[in-house]
Amino acid sequence: MTESRTSAWASASSSHDTSDGPRYVAARLVSPRPPTRRPPAARGPSRAPRSVGHEYIPEFLSAADHDAILAFLASLHPIWEKRYSERRVRTEGIPARQLLRPVYWLGSWQFACLDYYRPPRHVHDRCVAAEPFPPVLERIVRNVERRIRRSFRPHEIPSGYSLNTCLINFYGHREEDGRLIDTARVGAHRDFEPGPVASVSIGARALFQFVPPGRAEQPKAPLLTQWLDHGSLQIFGGSQWKDQALHRVQRVASGGSLDLPPRIPGFHTRRVNFTFRYVPEQHVVPLADLREPARGDVMPYVEELARFSPFFARAMDRR
Repeated sequence: MTESRTSAWASASSSHDTSDGPRYVAARLVSPRPPTRRPPAARGPSRAPRSVGHEYIPEFLSAADHDAILAFLASLHPIWEKRYSERRVRTEGIPARQLLRPVYWLGSWQFACLDYYRPPRHVHDRCVAAEPFPPVLERIVRNVERRIRRSFRPHEIPSGYSLNTCLINFYGHREEDGRLIDTARVGAHRDFEPGPVASVSIGARALFQFVPPGRAEQPKAPLLTQWLDHGSLQIFGGSQWKDQALHRVQRVASGGSLDLPPRIPGFHTRRVNFTFRYVPEQHVVPLADLREPARGDVMPYVEELARFSPFFARAMDRR
């Protein structure tokens, strides 16, 4: 039996325990699913037949791609962003709110304090040029783009479309006052970038749901429920699933002792998700071209990124 088909995860030859950070277990793929107890069945439809505009491939990643992704993740230094800038907090009295999870972006960075990219009105000074995709993600993206062009109708794919931006979300537990607080969820929202969206998941499986739009406080019965397994690919787009429905991550199953790279002080990662989307090139600007006050709002984050990223260190020099 080949390594990629055996029935358990194997950890690396050693684990590292340090007094100044969470325990880190370096894991590699030998199964498309982590060793967790199968969660109870979710309410509503699950593993529904393929629907127009939605596609789910449960064992998409090869073992080699998985190992390359883990090695890449180990090189990153994710940051904690706040939903609003310090300037807006100070001048408008908006309460500062930290995101539930650390993040990292590739291709272009949509800082939360700039209120993300939301066409047609909010497209300028929203997307800052960021590091390019590593070779493993570049290969994956080319594969996914071919799938999208086969599956979607021409009018659902905008001119110039390519999956040129990637949000990396880290799901897990945050350490606070000696306790572990589970923050592995995302509220109902819509991705405003044009064209289909693709996501690749690593680690513990996540309960992903499409829900109808409505007020946040109103309960929403899911239109479709899909467990996103380790190594899986999900693609959605078109009118039904992207333009009209919202989507959310209700919860992430327990990952046992799983703590995925990179090491994040005060945080234990049991799932990593790569979400690939399209931003027209004319709306992605280098840091040096970002106008005020947006540039001032993001500079604390860019300075933090530049400590570890040569790309952002050069961007700082070119200001």
